[in-house]
Amino acid sequence: MNQTDLSMPTKYDPAAVEKDRYQYWVDGKFFEASGDKNKEPYTIVIPPPNVTGKLHLGHAWDTTLQDILSRVKRMQGYDVLWLPGMDHAGIATQAKVEAKLRESGTSRHELGREKFLEKSWEWKKEYAQFIRTQWEKLGLGLDYSRERFTLDDGLSEAVKEVFVKLYEKGLIYRGEYIINWDPATRTALSDIEVEYEDVQGAFYHMRYPLKDEEGGIEIATTRPETMLGDTAIAVHPEDERYQHLIGKKAILPIVGREIEIVADDYVDMEFGSGAVKITPAHDPNDFEIGNRHNLERVLIMNEDGSMNKNAGKYQGMDRFDCRKQIVKDLQAEGVLFEIEEHLHSVGHSERSGAVVEPYLSTQWFVDMNPLAEASVDLQKGEDKVQFVPDRFEKPYLHWMENTRDWCISRQLWWGHRIPAWYHKESGEIYVGKEEPKDPENWIQDEDVLDTWFSSALWPFSTMGWPDEKSEDYNRYFPTNVLVTGYDIIGFWVSRMIFQSIEFTGRRPFEDVLIHGLVRDADGRKMSKSLGNGVDPMDVIDQYGADSLRYFLSTGSSPGQDLRFHWEKVESTWNFANKIWNASRFALMNMGDLKYEDIDLSGEKSVADQWILTRLNQTIQQVTQNIDKYEFGEAGRQLYNFIWDDFCDWYIEMAKLPLYGEDTARIHTTRSILAYTLDQIMRMLHPFMPFITEEIWQHLPHQGESITQASWPEVRDEFHNEQAVQEMDRLVSIIRSVRNIRAEVDTPMSKEIQLMIQAKDENVVSELEKNRDYLEKFCNPSELTIATDLQAPEKAMSSVITGAELYLPLAGLINIEDEIKRLEKEWKKWDQEVSRVQKKLANEGFVKKAPEHVVEEEREKENDYLDKRTKVEARIEELKA
Repeated sequence: MNQTDLSMPTKYDPAAVEKDRYQYWVDGKFFEASGDKNKEPYTIVIPPPNVTGKLHLGHAWDTTLQDILSRVKRMQGYDVLWLPGMDHAGIATQAKVEAKLRESGTSRHELGREKFLEKSWEWKKEYAQFIRTQWEKLGLGLDYSRERFTLDDGLSEAVKEVFVKLYEKGLIYRGEYIINWDPATRTALSDIEVEYEDVQGAFYHMRYPLKDEEGGIEIATTRPETMLGDTAIAVHPEDERYQHLIGKKAILPIVGREIEIVADDYVDMEFGSGAVKITPAHDPNDFEIGNRHNLERVLIMNEDGSMNKNAGKYQGMDRFDCRKQIVKDLQAEGVLFEIEEHLHSVGHSERSGAVVEPYLSTQWFVDMNPLAEASVDLQKGEDKVQFVPDRFEKPYLHWMENTRDWCISRQLWWGHRIPAWYHKESGEIYVGKEEPKDPENWIQDEDVLDTWFSSALWPFSTMGWPDEKSEDYNRYFPTNVLVTGYDIIGFWVSRMIFQSIEFTGRRPFEDVLIHGLVRDADGRKMSKSLGNGVDPMDVIDQYGADSLRYFLSTGSSPGQDLRFHWEKVESTWNFANKIWNASRFALMNMGDLKYEDIDLSGEKSVADQWILTRLNQTIQQVTQNIDKYEFGEAGRQLYNFIWDDFCDWYIEMAKLPLYGEDTARIHTTRSILAYTLDQIMRMLHPFMPFITEEIWQHLPHQGESITQASWPEVRDEFHNEQAVQEMDRLVSIIRSVRNIRAEVDTPMSKEIQLMIQAKDENVVSELEKNRDYLEKFCNPSELTIATDLQAPEKAMSSVITGAELYLPLAGLINIEDEIKRLEKEWKKWDQEVSRVQKKLANEGFVKKAPEHVVEEEREKENDYLDKRTKVEARIEELKA
């Protein structure tokens, strides 16, 4: 379409505007990376959501920021690849599928591995489409031709390649270690899959008797059932209270086992009694102490959380039932002498809700030391990963410098099965990308890899790696930016970095843009237990995707949390509605204007010159802030320009020529309206893609879609500071008159005398040139502009830069009230004078601040002094 389309509905209806628009974009392949070698590539890979159900507000925020970046860069002429995909989410998906099987009266064990995996793929197909539907409603400009899944063939090949290579380098090994164990799903958990909740528990104070001497040694624990696995008591080597006991034995109550008293620096002498029980098989710190002192590891629980044969008479009991019984038995023996109530943080499985058990298990691990060292070294060079805000580099480095070996095996069926086989007779381990040549003699490991293992390869495995001849890998990797939350810097960002360094020799992304969490209006984290979650699809149904996107992207600064307020989403809907109504007015007054008829070379009014200058300034500010990832500030600049400058002032002023008879001025005004509105739609498009596409399609334009339009650029020929000053003065006069009318309850429809005392003849000339605007928007019965006016005795007045206004209002005001009002105004200007003079009296400011900044402050001082003097004189006149 190349001419004005007047068919825009009268009412803004986001549902109607957004309906079918996304499919138009997808069908037009507007989001597909072109591979055009004449364009610079720009790449983002989406943090893959779990294929388990609904996206939440955090996903909506995260993906909206990515969409803004991809749309801006596409409009700036880059060959943009925003690659979509999903994560198989091993534990979460398996739990969902198993729950569904239980509802139908069966289980995965009854089905067997192959049949269960078929059911899991059916689940994936159903919920992957559900997620795509949510992406569609959000308007995400994803390249679906390159969509990936962590279990697809290419990524599975990459996973095997990495596992085998790390194993061959000795960086993957199999061994015993304390891991997070979920007794409900019977699998190891990563740290991020553990949620901590404050639970009312207790400290159980006990006294273990000493062997060969009187008395005992006091310890305290929150988990008395684990004492059945105690193999030592530890004290600090410098604790004088226990020097004589180091190396001696204590007797483990109930069990009767002799346990050694060892000295270890880990123990805090100031905490409790200064002695701690050591249970190497059920506590990660105890495990490390056990390794240092060569202690036995006694596992006392089964995988389901019940007590095993090492628990003696408690065998078969649930761990919490055992706790209750063992407390009674310890009290009966006189060993337990105090139960102290204690609120403490307890880990729960994110998936099952079960209390997580620190558990000794044989698992596969990654030796993190050399990988972490390489990641830390990267940050010392020029090609470091840039964290935005940069304060998040510190926790990243802290995680890397203090990381422990990574447990990568999971006791699941859904996932990448570990490419390791055990010889049936010799027990030999074979690791390879292909199964052994004599598979009948080997048994493959039943476990799968941690989901984070595959997602750690996401930036390059999705591009075709390990095929280093892949066109996408060579063109689009490394990626430009990763957008993610601060809560997974250690669990995901760090792993992508060290795997990328290890296998590609390069950083996986240039920048990491960190955002916070979406919280409720009271600042609480959204959760099922609190019932304070908000479904982004519900917000879209009520206010539209554009309103949600604009609220999410402009509601906070990088790295900060975002509070969700329905009222703020509604206000963004009001903003969209304002844009819609302003656009309709502009379109209705463009006549049959065609794109090729737009002419910006004609004679321009001060309002024309001003709006084009403000447009230039806004383009520059918005572009700079987006480049810095300051979306909130970019949104504020856009909002102010669109709402205040364009809608409230320019459109109103444009009515004068539009409703006049000067055809040349009419055409210029129509052209400027069309051009400015087009540029607004382009700048706003990344934030509000649906409404901007709809309006742009009605404007005179070239091209199929605004998604393919070029990003606005500053045009120097439109910059006019004089017009800005003139317009600022006009706006100040009009606002002052409106404010005074409101104060004395005089409607705009009533004519009233307006007198303007100008500072000099230049101001007089300027205001006379713009007399039409003053008459239109101030509605004076008589307008006088001069440098030598005699101020009326009874009048409302206002001081603006370069002029003073008088509205003779004899009989409409109370003189005493006017004096009080002026005294308040005098006080305001007096405070401004004091503030700026104090600043200029500061030698440090005058010496260190740029010269133009100091000069601006001096100009302010003169302006405020002038205003204060005039107000003071007016007060004296009224009192006379």
